[in-house]
Amino acid sequence: MKSTTNRRSALKKLVAGAGLSTLPLTVSQVFAASDNALGAELKGKINHSVCKWCYSKIPLETFAQECQKIGLKSIELLGPEEWPILKKYGLTCALPNGAGMGIEKGFNDPANHDALVKSYEEIFPKLQAAGYTTVICFSGNRRGMSDVDGMRNCAEGLRRLMPSAEKHNVTMIMELLNSKVNHKDYMCDRTEWGAGLCEMIGSEKFKLLYDIYHMQIMEGDVIATIRKYHKYIGHYHTGGVPGRNEIDETQELYYPAIMKAIVETGYKGFVAQEFIPSRKDDIASLRQGVTICDIA
Repeated sequence: MKSTTNRRSALKKLVAGAGLSTLPLTVSQVFAASDNALGAELKGKINHSVCKWCYSKIPLETFAQECQKIGLKSIELLGPEEWPILKKYGLTCALPNGAGMGIEKGFNDPANHDALVKSYEEIFPKLQAAGYTTVICFSGNRRGMSDVDGMRNCAEGLRRLMPSAEKHNVTMIMELLNSKVNHKDYMCDRTEWGAGLCEMIGSEKFKLLYDIYHMQIMEGDVIATIRKYHKYIGHYHTGGVPGRNEIDETQELYYPAIMKAIVETGYKGFVAQEFIPSRKDDIASLRQGVTICDIA
């Protein structure tokens, strides 16, 4: 209660001090003001992360310092050569990369299996040594393949990796991506298909990355889908729809309600901001996104 009171008091003083107390504020302005007032004082129900590729103009070391100030615990989609910088600033990598053949060439093509297995077998020990417990993977594009055949092929290739994943305590996380706008022909483009693959593999070391932006485009009904399939989900990403920009009132999703639904499933993992800032101050946009998702 004291923390909430302090937040409100700080916000009131900041708004009054800026001469804005008598003017109507947009949601963006309120969140921007509260960001400055809150600093790194986050509520703790959501473990906050961010995807570095969205902030490519900012050097990683500088970005890590800014993330630390905001109160984030993780910067993700980074490989082994970048992990030491995270550790320097007390950050983790909630979802590392560094293995695989890219988004389009994945486990749905048996011709890729040997190379993929080798790639992931090589990174598992590095992940374990760094104290990381996840790694991203992809289904690949359809290229005329049926969903049934693609699921069987993915399961065949991924099952080869499950014993090693279990040995190294690493969960492989396959990303759900939209095939309508950003990733034409990608196979793992619906939550139901991904859940079916999880069942076929039958290991707790394989889960889905539920990207809220992508799945809003493909299937909508985000909260009901999360509630239905949450046991198969090992990670979450954000993004404004349409456009993949800030997650505030400029887009169609209401992220506080989505975060509440995620927490209610018992999820204890990370939620990563993966929107592309459209404004001049990238870090202010990131602060705003974190604040919107930082539910009480």
